[in-house]
Amino acid sequence: MGKHFGTDGVRGVANRELTPELAYRLGRAGALVLAGDIDGDSREKPRIVVGRDTRLSGEMLEAALIAGMMSMGVNVWLLGVVTTPGVAYLTRELGAQAGVMISASHNPFEDNGIKFFGSDGFKLSDEREERIEQLLASEDRMPRPTGAGIGRTTDKSKEVQRYLDHLRSTIQTDLCGMDIVVDCANGAASKWAPLLLRDLGADVTALHAEPDGVNINVGCGSTHPESLRKEVLQRGAHLGLAFDGDADRLIAVDETGELLDGDHILWICGEYLKEQGLLAHDTIVTTVMSNIGLYKATEAAGIHTEKTRVGDRYVMEAMRLGGYRLGGEQSGHIIFLDHIPTGDGILTALQLLQVVKEKATTLNQLASTMKKYPQILVNVRVDSKDGWDQNAAIANKIREVEQFLGDNGRVLVRPSGTEPLIRVMAEGPDEDELKKQVESIADVIRAELTPAAKNA
Repeated sequence: MGKHFGTDGVRGVANRELTPELAYRLGRAGALVLAGDIDGDSREKPRIVVGRDTRLSGEMLEAALIAGMMSMGVNVWLLGVVTTPGVAYLTRELGAQAGVMISASHNPFEDNGIKFFGSDGFKLSDEREERIEQLLASEDRMPRPTGAGIGRTTDKSKEVQRYLDHLRSTIQTDLCGMDIVVDCANGAASKWAPLLLRDLGADVTALHAEPDGVNINVGCGSTHPESLRKEVLQRGAHLGLAFDGDADRLIAVDETGELLDGDHILWICGEYLKEQGLLAHDTIVTTVMSNIGLYKATEAAGIHTEKTRVGDRYVMEAMRLGGYRLGGEQSGHIIFLDHIPTGDGILTALQLLQVVKEKATTLNQLASTMKKYPQILVNVRVDSKDGWDQNAAIANKIREVEQFLGDNGRVLVRPSGTEPLIRVMAEGPDEDELKKQVESIADVIRAELTPAAKNA
């Protein structure tokens, strides 16, 4: 990976790391890589669709980005404020050469990001991102059409309705009689999620659905569901739904106020699809961070699980390679590949609501069939991560804890991809005992990988 692209596009504090100048250059380089050979004399110019969330910096970065694209002879179709999966779907549906979403997802409003999609609606491969990286340093060698060869913009915001119509078509029931509270994180879902749910007949209370450019994700959304839980309980609603800033994640709250993460949602939807004979290869793709309770529930139901590294791009990679159609992360990033080529919070909400409605039961009852085990995570700061997995003392301690937990628990130790940290996670039935076991591993890691601690 190059110096600009991370695990999910280019991100940074807007106007500091992610400047308009960088957005302009990304627009030029991205256009060249994704729009193919650009012929300034051609009547049919390449097209790229662009969407953004509600952040204050979105308009600034959009202006710079599309200027770069138009300077390459590309026509830009502007979707306005839309969800990330909306951009992915409409890129493919409108026959564009590429799509771009300007968002930093669940990050604070000061941050922003630029994420590219190919013509098929999927995120870019590492190779294509690397090609864009390389071009950022050689802008003077890129073409500069003049006259009629310059691109132009077109307002395509009305096409978002096509995306909403598609979402609506993915369920075979209405939502009449359902009382739902929705936390839109003051983000991209603020207009679209309540509108769609009401069109389907639900009684909707919308929280944090008045974006002002600076309140996105502030004390709300999928990372802060406290106000959602309170409103569900006060209203006696059937359930609550919380999205993140760009609405590619969903976290739910049941009628008792219990928080349900992506593991619970995967289980409920996966079991339903299995019963309907619609779960491809009877398999769900998860990451290694999914709760052991999910694995035990799926095993009992005859559902296989394919485990990947942490990150939705690795989930998607495994799904495409294995022909699987359902996968996701504990964070609530759920992928229904039959419908959208990326995780989609609103789509996930509809699939979950369909199960509740068709089974004529409560969300709490559906979730109770999966017992979630206590999970303890400790981040150990080290001087260097190098060679941690070859350290005999660490390996022996991990093995000792694994033997102690047996079949009723598990241990996962992995390095952070971005910080000098070793993450120690364990699951099991006894939370107090888990804390002791995790700390025992952490102590060995500190002693072995932090000389100051070792020599103290």
